[in-house]
This record gives sequence, C-alpha cells and structure tokens, in this order.
Amino acid sequence: MEKLIEEYRQDHELLREAVEGLSEEELRFQPAPDKWSIHQILIHVADAEILATHRLRKVLAEEEPLLLSFDQEAWTDNLGYDRLDRKQHMLLFQMLRASMLPLLENLTPEQLERVGQYPDGVRYTFKELLELRVQHVRDHLAQIERVKEAFREHRL
Repeated sequence: MEKLIEEYRQDHELLREAVEGLSEEELRFQPAPDKWSIHQILIHVADAEILATHRLRKVLAEEEPLLLSFDQEAWTDNLGYDRLDRKQHMLLFQMLRASMLPLLENLTPEQLERVGQYPDGVRYTFKELLELRVQHVRDHLAQIERVKEAFREHRL
C-alpha cells in the first residue's frame, strides 16, 4: 500500500515534468481532429480528479455508496477546455491529491476493502479505486508522450 500511496503522491510531479518546457504550440497541437491536445489532456485529468476525489471520499464515509461516472467527451466539448486555464487546473489537481494524502496515510485494512457501486452494478473497493487513479494518470502520461511524438513528426 505504501508504494501505491507514493505513486499517487508523485503523479502531479510526473505530469508537470511531462509538459515542462513545451511551447504553447506543442501544448495546443491536436494529432487528429478527434484526438486531444496536451492542454486538453491536462484539463481532463484535473476534471477527472474532482470526481475521483468525490468517489474516494464517498466510499470512505458512506456505506456502499452509489458512484457516478461522467461523459468525458461532453465535458471536453461543452466546458470549453481550450479556453480554460491549464495552470489553474494543474494546481487544482495538486490540491485535490494533497487533500487526500492525510486520509490515505491513516487507512485501516478495513477501509481499503470498503466498496462503492456504479449504477450498472460494477463494484470497486477503495483500494481498487485508488489503483485506478494512479493508472489513469499513467495512461495520460503515455498519451502526452504520443502527442509530443506526433507533434515532432508533424514538424518534419
């Protein structure tokens, strides 16, 4: 569990390092019309974290709570991600993660096994939800690298 918490703690720094030194052109580059720019990925990661933090806290506080998903494409399209402040969203992500650390550092084995359920009946333990948060960021770090590579190829 310590390794998982440490990975969770490091995610903001990994995201920051992944975009450090990139030009605005590179941050806004979309590899295809239906693919996100790095800017949009960062906004999405912060928005997803808002909901994830809510889910994690719900599972710790309530008995088998209902967990809700969101339509990430609708959020990207309808919230005007291109107009949103990337630095504010990175700070929001950092603060959401920091707000969870005191809870994570004092978890009992019983709390790790607390369960939340989605409307379709799929159930996740707190630990599984936490693992998904770390994996979510890892997936988007890989996506950022793919966009950076596509930008380099585009520039050739």
